[in-house]
Amino acid sequence: MSKWPKKFVIGLTGNIATGKSVVRRMLEHVGAFGIDADSLGHRAIQPGAPGYQAAVNAFGRYILKEDGQIDRGKLGQIVFSDLKALRLLESIVHPVVREAIDHLVKRSKSRVIVIEAIKLLESPLREACDVIWVTTADMGLQLSRLKRQRGMDQAEAERRIAAQSPQAEKVTQADTVIENSGTIEETWDQVRVAWKHLFPQPNDDTAPIHVPEGKVREYAGMQVSRARPREAGAIAVFISGVKGGKSPVTREQIMDSFGDKAYLLLHDKEGLKGVLGWKVENLVARVDDLYLLPSLTLAEALPFLIAEMEEASGELQCEIALLFVEPQLATERALWSLLGYEERLPVELTVGAWTEAALESAQRGTVMLFKQLRADRVLRPI
Repeated sequence: MSKWPKKFVIGLTGNIATGKSVVRRMLEHVGAFGIDADSLGHRAIQPGAPGYQAAVNAFGRYILKEDGQIDRGKLGQIVFSDLKALRLLESIVHPVVREAIDHLVKRSKSRVIVIEAIKLLESPLREACDVIWVTTADMGLQLSRLKRQRGMDQAEAERRIAAQSPQAEKVTQADTVIENSGTIEETWDQVRVAWKHLFPQPNDDTAPIHVPEGKVREYAGMQVSRARPREAGAIAVFISGVKGGKSPVTREQIMDSFGDKAYLLLHDKEGLKGVLGWKVENLVARVDDLYLLPSLTLAEALPFLIAEMEEASGELQCEIALLFVEPQLATERALWSLLGYEERLPVELTVGAWTEAALESAQRGTVMLFKQLRADRVLRPI
């Protein structure tokens, strides 16, 4: 049993670039509360966080950027080339991360928790889990992902992979293995089967049609629902229609997106009226897809979708919400102000993790809107 009463904890691990985060998001789709321990580790050494000064004392001011932030690239070069340095950094970061995880789990309303951590099996977190899931992937695919997604060269990518224990060692400790070298649909099928094995459901479904029970709201005859992968085709047709044939979206593209984000659907008895795509990463909600039928006024559709996104993000304990919208949509300042959003630049955000999330998600030609969802932060100095 896990260390948290009435919680069932899935420990999710796997070597670098094997798709752990994709699987975590899929588990979030079916109702789990996801925690990315590695992202919390990044937060733990940002200015104002508990591990910042200890890291600077241990590795020197060489690792600092001009703005006082720790340069993770420089720090990575040190610790991934020297095992003692890596152990020293882990001794600073891991206790802070475990305390943050304990805080998040205790606050969560979800019964099922998934903790993603690359060093899960080597840490005390292992004993806090009810089951262990391990992701695997071909080494060639790992290398290509590191080069494509993280901008590493071949030598750096090989060094990062070599610094970790072999995948086979993790597999021997797994209750469930997710082989993540194929398509998103193949990964989703494995996750769905494993979830059903843990939590059998009489209707043979994996997730509710609607946003969690008791939280479906009516608004002028419309409802919102949480999309499932099998609705990828309908979402693609709708978005392509709203875009008027410009840059049409395919079912395959939407299906791939389910490994990265979730969708909310606004509909009435006549069919789909709006789509909102968003993801939660590192306690930041980020909306980068927002499509409404031109026949709808923003005032009758937008508040409903935004409210549902905020409520779902609140259950995932998000600190802020960032919306990346078309410039024309951003001009509706009175409506956005009513909803609590204001236009911001990434550099104007006051927390390093927020700025990092904004820069990571910003899209060319969009305007960023910001709203703080909660006053307290997880990794304030202890």
